[in-house]
Amino acid sequence: MKGIVDTGFLVAFANRNDRFHDWAVSVAEQVTAPLLTCEAVLAETAFHLANCVIVFEMVRDGLVQLAFDCSQHMAQLEALAKRYADRQPDLADLCLVRMSELHQKLPVITIDRADFSVYRRNKRETIPLIAPP
Repeated sequence: MKGIVDTGFLVAFANRNDRFHDWAVSVAEQVTAPLLTCEAVLAETAFHLANCVIVFEMVRDGLVQLAFDCSQHMAQLEALAKRYADRQPDLADLCLVRMSELHQKLPVITIDRADFSVYRRNKRETIPLIAPP
């Protein structure tokens, strides 16, 4: 499996006490290539885990790969921020929506079904998700 990964998945994967831990581990077992992500997701993950070392290990071990540079997509990110201002999206979510536009065959792996079921790539397309039931 390949995909674009959100913070909640990484936190659940690393934290045995997270209610989605078993789900995240089962998804990770199906990964066939590094999951794509952005620096904002890694920063959020390090914050929630209170541990940067675990995040660096995820990158070093090949679970995740940085695959997005905000500086190359500022206009698109700003447009997304304005479009979804009522939801108060964080930078990580905006980056993932943009990444989904760039990598259209890849699902977003997230626990945040509420927001990602509302977000649209290319203004109208639903984003394919892998999320817990």
